[in-house]
Amino acid sequence: MEPQLSHSVADSVATVVIDHPARRNAMTAAIWRALPPLLGTLAADPGVRVLVLTGAGGTFSAGADISELRDSMEETQRLAVVAEEALATFPKPTLAAIRGYCVGGGAQLAAACDLRFAEEGALFGVTPARLGIVYPSSWTRRLTALVGPATTKYLLFSSELIDAGRALRTGLVDEVLPEGELGKRVAEFTRTLVSRSQLTQVSAKEFADGRTDRDAHWAGQARSATDAAEGVAAFLEHRPPSFTWAP
Repeated sequence: MEPQLSHSVADSVATVVIDHPARRNAMTAAIWRALPPLLGTLAADPGVRVLVLTGAGGTFSAGADISELRDSMEETQRLAVVAEEALATFPKPTLAAIRGYCVGGGAQLAAACDLRFAEEGALFGVTPARLGIVYPSSWTRRLTALVGPATTKYLLFSSELIDAGRALRTGLVDEVLPEGELGKRVAEFTRTLVSRSQLTQVSAKEFADGRTDRDAHWAGQARSATDAAEGVAAFLEHRPPSFTWAP
């Protein structure tokens, strides 16, 4: 089967799957190229409240398909940056569900998600020093914001892999689940996200990602929305809230 991205939407959660199991879900130019338009379609779908990115089979992604780099390194890197930015700017919460290898381009995509949940046994690495590749500054800054400069340098200088426990301690992942529990936890957590206010989530995502010019916009959205009134009423009435604001 040709390497591809597959996707599904159920219960307001879109799941995007990197599907290239013959090469441990290595990222080809075709996969990089396909990701931004798919994300654009899902972002525009009012039925999508949360996006989960994962890999087919037992691994997330082992990185770039090295066989393509010899003749098209600059183009592949350009496509990777465009895909990474499309994921990072997806307007709704995003979560990477990680099993097995999350290396190179796979780590690039995982870091572009808002949150990362991993299964015990997952391995993480950023390996350009093995190939003499200069990683883009956008992703290096994003990794530094997650794990700090020392861990960023450790990963980039050495190209060594770290386990899920160390990834959790450094802030690279948010939760580590026992084998067989990742899918259940992701389903549970995304149900929680779907039940919460999109107004809060979308504004918080912008602010956390460094937007400093949108306070007036979000104050206006809050004034015109009914989410706060509904949230307070639901709390006092001991019932689940029914939020209505949508981007």
